[in-house]
Amino acid sequence: MATGRRAEKMEETRAALIRAARRAFAEKGYAAASMDELTAEAGLTRGALYHQFGDKKGLLQAVVGQIDAEMLARTAQRRDGAATPWLGFLAEGVAYIEMALEPEIQRIMLLDGPAVLGDPSRWPNQTACLRTSTATVAALVADGTMAPVDPEAAARLINGAALNAALWIAASEDPPATLARAVEAFQRMVEGFLAVRQPAVA
Repeated sequence: MATGRRAEKMEETRAALIRAARRAFAEKGYAAASMDELTAEAGLTRGALYHQFGDKKGLLQAVVGQIDAEMLARTAQRRDGAATPWLGFLAEGVAYIEMALEPEIQRIMLLDGPAVLGDPSRWPNQTACLRTSTATVAALVADGTMAPVDPEAAARLINGAALNAALWIAASEDPPATLARAVEAFQRMVEGFLAVRQPAVA
């Protein structure tokens, strides 16, 4: 019973720190966010932060992981609401790019995250995303929707294009205008993977 309560308390502490850090990182940016202020807001100490996450960078990784999971759920919702698997695959990529307009995602995931944690394509959470995209491409190739292509290669290129479009939008002086350009180019690029259907021979 005590062990269970201790684990529950640790999870509550972790959640409180992530919640406070997420707000601070979104409003002030990673560099300006004070560990003393965010721990005080959570009603905790620096010691609790160090115990849970190691340091401020570890806390940012936890925040990024939480936001990334939410983003994946939202893109999956767009995918599942599409009329066909192909349109769902395309909608998933566009949905990811469109999220680059949201201030929290823009600042934490696309500006501060890469600056502190390095190349987003190498973040642990990208592995699961790549596996899902590879499986989707393989299914679309198998049913003749997409031209014969190595599924992993296509998935890496398409996911990379969506990520770079989002990074471009976040760093742009006019994000909405850049979004429109990025989405149009992304759609045209991905449509290039469609199978060329030959007319029936008479």
